[in-house]
Amino acid sequence: MTAYASHGDLQHLEGGDLPSKQRTVGILNDIMTILFPNLLGDTSLRETNIWYFLGSTMHSLHTRLEEEITKSMKYVCLKEKQCPVDICKERAQKIAEDILECIPEIKRRVSADIQAAYEGDPAAKSLEEIVLSYPCVYAVATYRIAHELYERGVPMIPRMMSEHAHSLTGIDIHPGAKIGENFFIDHGTGVVIGETSEIGNNVRIYQGVTLGGKSIPRGEVSRLRGKKRHPTIEDDVIIYSGATILGAETVIGRGAVIGGNVWITSSIPPNTTVTIAAPKLSCNPEKSMPQNDANLHRRRRRKNR
Repeated sequence: MTAYASHGDLQHLEGGDLPSKQRTVGILNDIMTILFPNLLGDTSLRETNIWYFLGSTMHSLHTRLEEEITKSMKYVCLKEKQCPVDICKERAQKIAEDILECIPEIKRRVSADIQAAYEGDPAAKSLEEIVLSYPCVYAVATYRIAHELYERGVPMIPRMMSEHAHSLTGIDIHPGAKIGENFFIDHGTGVVIGETSEIGNNVRIYQGVTLGGKSIPRGEVSRLRGKKRHPTIEDDVIIYSGATILGAETVIGRGAVIGGNVWITSSIPPNTTVTIAAPKLSCNPEKSMPQNDANLHRRRRRKNR
């Protein structure tokens, strides 16, 4: 109890004033099932029951979305004393309706991302294989859902969704990033896309890529919240594994190819290939051990056992 009193801001013992992580993940997974029935989610759907499923699930989603959005807005409003609670509920109801109406457009965008994965990866055997097994599908689809909430000013919930996808896939896409169509992340592990990153159409990136901000002195953090801090990637760019691209002023021009493991903090012109100079390899094969020394080595190993 003493520890609770010492850190009261982190207890929320009065309850009910924060969105639930479990319910948020449930909402996310239900939307995934609507986007790709029988591919994402456990439901077994047929033409005979799809109408019932959609009606029931959309009704449930609207209720749960409204409740969780209301809690997230209510918490911020009461903390900052900006508006009465009933306005939060009205805004939450409208946002929940907007998100459900966006589902067909989200499906179109995610389907285009999946097609880009199929066309960009010769190892892919089918679109179904990509949906069922590629981590980028869940990560990018989650981003596209969370981004709609982020654009409407919903606190906390978009980040909860994106960090859930991050924990499952190793792909960290902030819901505030702006990402165009036909986006493909190959392999994916270790990819980081910061809040104010801007990515054009037909962009492909590989594992370990970072689109980040430059280091900020501790006293400057609050001043830069909400401002552009991350790079811009124009259309038709390919970024290979391990590349690090930093800074708000950094623009990777259209059609550029960024090689693996490069460090970029300034703009790259369009149609430019950036690589690191080939390293010099030094090979020193071990000399063969004389027979007498080899026998002595074997005897010592037996003795040590």
